Amino acid sequence: MKTVSLKIDDSIFGETEKILSRMKKPRNRYINEAIDYYNRLQRRLMIEKRLKKESDLVKSDSMSVLKEFEDIDYVD
Repeated sequence: MKTVSLKIDDSIFGETEKILSRMKKPRNRYINEAIDYYNRLQRRLMIEKRLKKESDLVKSDSMSVLKEFEDIDYVD
């Protein structure tokens, strides 16, 4: 495990302490879980952004192919 020193805004620290007193959870565990959650969220957002970008890149080609398939269906 790594040791990290960080500065937390007073209001965030106070709110965290109130929550922790009700949860009966160690501060260190709570912060680790919060960072893990935020990391997973950020990874999802990065994947979403990448997929949107890649989807936009192939959008016109996909529409052309779809149009060709539609034309094939109506030839018969």
